[in-house]
This record gives sequence, structure tokens and C-alpha cells, in this order.
Amino acid sequence: MNNILESKLQELNITLDENQSEQFHIFYNLLTEWNKVMNLTGITEYEEVVEKHFLDSLAIVKAVDLQKVQNIIDIGTGAGFPGIPLKIAYPQLDVTLLDSLNKRVRFLDTVIENTGLNGIKAMHGRAEDYAKQTEYRENYDLCVSRAVANLATLSEYCIPYIRTGGIFVPYKSEDVENEVEHSKKAISLLGGNIKDIVKFQLPGTDIGRSFIIIEKTNITPKKYPRKAGLPTKEPLT
Repeated sequence: MNNILESKLQELNITLDENQSEQFHIFYNLLTEWNKVMNLTGITEYEEVVEKHFLDSLAIVKAVDLQKVQNIIDIGTGAGFPGIPLKIAYPQLDVTLLDSLNKRVRFLDTVIENTGLNGIKAMHGRAEDYAKQTEYRENYDLCVSRAVANLATLSEYCIPYIRTGGIFVPYKSEDVENEVEHSKKAISLLGGNIKDIVKFQLPGTDIGRSFIIIEKTNITPKKYPRKAGLPTKEPLT
């Protein structure tokens, strides 16, 4: 099974040692086991999980040099994507996983424990709340998110976590131009600047993806993010 993962990752120039391959194997087994009793993913067949979760999570290497990144926060991580694959493949990263559903955080804790990963923690709570805490605000080199949300909304949740000079990289579908255009003002208000859009296809598939590289150029005003629910109901325009 791991041969499939390793051959796919070669296309991203990522090589795993025996321990890392085993960690991905443990992660997959726990994902499918827990998925029987709670909704973590609609994708459970091994090759599909490799392509649409593991490979997709790690494809950010096409847009970001992870060797230059010290710490990452993954907002709305769900079943641990992209944060856990990034941690397994790049053990030097300090990773924070944030999700609003406690039972998903219990799953993440189980994965972390069973894989023996260090320098990674899962937190239960809202992005709006943790972003107000000094320990997390403007603290990260990189913020990532595969969460499904409008870019203006997602930026309000994520940009406050990045230090000035850091980047926020949302994982998006292929066609993002319209969404990007409508979020430029919001991103600017939050202290960000759209630096680049990196488009690619997942190796061996016809799935098109985009990474939007948003650089933090200014400190985020203290009033952002607004209180729970507002970024979704009334995106900044």
C-alpha cells in the first residue's frame, strides 16, 4: 500500500523514510476506523485518500518552500488536512491544528498519539476566539486552510494569525479569479496582500487546484476578526 503513496510523492519530490511511511499508514487506518462512527471524510478507499487528502495536502510544496517555515497553523483542519501530512513529511515544522468540533479534535489527538508525532497540537475552538489571544495572534510563519469558505471570510479568520512577513495560503479549486477579485479589499483591510496564484493539477489526476499566496504586510487591526458568525454572514467588502 505504501508503494502507492511513495510513488505519488515522488512527483512532488518528497521522499519518506520507513518511519514516515508507517505514520501515514497509521493515519489512514485511524481515519477509516473512526470514519465508521463519525463523519470525517467521504473518501475512504486507500488510493483516493492518498490522492485527494495526502497528496493534495502536500502539494503546497509547489508554492511554498517549507524548509524556510518554522511554524504553521491549520484553521478548520477537520480530519487533519493539510496539517498532519505536512507534519509527517516535514518533521521540523511546529504545527497547530484548530477545529471547532470537539470530537474531531479527539480524533486528531489519537492520531498524534499513535503516530508518535512531536511538535504538533490539536485545539478545540473557534478561529475568531483564538485569534484574539496573544499566544496565537500574529505568531505564525504560515497559515493554511482547506476549509470551504469564501476567501474574504477565510482571510478574516486566518490573516490575524500570521506574523508580518508571513503568509496565508488557502487551498482552493481551479477557478478562483472571481473570488480573488472580490476579496482584495478585505485582504488589504486585514493587512494582507495577494502575492501570487499558483495553479496545478494533482499528479496523476485531472483535479485542478489553486494556492493563493497572501503575504502579511501590515499588522491586522485589533477589531478583526469580528465576533463569531459575522465573517461568514457579512464578509468584508
